[in-house]
Amino acid sequence: MELSGKRVLVTGAGGFIGSHLVERLVELGSKVKAFVRYTSDGNIKNLKELPKDTLNKIEIIRGDLKNYDSVKRATEGVDIIFHLGALISIPHSYVDPRDFIETNIFGTLNVLQAAREYNIKKIILTSSSEVYGTAIYSPIDEKHPLQAQSPYSATKISADKIAESFYRTYNLPIAIIRPFNTYGPRQSMRAVIPTIIYQSLTTDKINLGSLAPKRDFNYIKDVVIGFIKVAESENSIGKTINISSGKAISIGELVEKIKSIINKEFSIETKEERIRPEKSEVMLLLGNNSEAKKLLDWEPTYSLEKGLAEVVEYISKNLDKYKEERENI
Repeated sequence: MELSGKRVLVTGAGGFIGSHLVERLVELGSKVKAFVRYTSDGNIKNLKELPKDTLNKIEIIRGDLKNYDSVKRATEGVDIIFHLGALISIPHSYVDPRDFIETNIFGTLNVLQAAREYNIKKIILTSSSEVYGTAIYSPIDEKHPLQAQSPYSATKISADKIAESFYRTYNLPIAIIRPFNTYGPRQSMRAVIPTIIYQSLTTDKINLGSLAPKRDFNYIKDVVIGFIKVAESENSIGKTINISSGKAISIGELVEKIKSIINKEFSIETKEERIRPEKSEVMLLLGNNSEAKKLLDWEPTYSLEKGLAEVVEYISKNLDKYKEERENI
């Protein structure tokens, strides 16, 4: 499906991945509606960082995924939906699981019901590699069992399965994209890479949780291309597709890579409050991307070193933003 000229709704448009996707869709000539969570101060989050001429081409819609009428109004008149809207903080899901259930599960249901009502041509639902839990086998392909090791991952599994049921029951044209750990400019310090980089740029001692877990990191520009290819391909309908590098690195090894890029020595202190509950920690996420290669002709182009260097440069130029964010977390 050609995206140029198509009317596209992006939920979660103010988020890290959402803002990059919106920017790319505008570049491709799509007519974009950007759905952001309503706040009294009108905050559009990461969309603020888009060039003014790009922002002027976007229709910003403020609402709440939990409110069906709000979602339905945003959906009217669009051809394609990219559903990225979700609560994503795993630690916060331990504290307030109900909010995650209401937003991630019922919010997704609202999107699917609205899509069905308006006969949307394609819905791309954003999953998470966290649904796999700690690997039973590796690399993880799309047939790997789903394991809810946190309330967050439980809500993402539920959303995926509801979407699958709408595809099978109502023949709704749904594709599920399952990115592994995405990183890049604009990412919040709730993620590990900006946390390490900001601390290493501003202090001589960084505070982290466990250094043992291994993750499959993917640069934002590669991930956005994955979203675009899933939308364009007829082969993706009814499928779940991993977007992953096929390489895993421990958090401890990641710290050493960042050290070498910044060219600075610093010590590491493990903080108990940053460690997940034992049965909730996912020790290894390493994705098999053969399905993405076969169905989409997609594979990553950014090396971890190149991507990290771009994030270091971005955070170096935005230290005040990250300082304010850290104080508010």
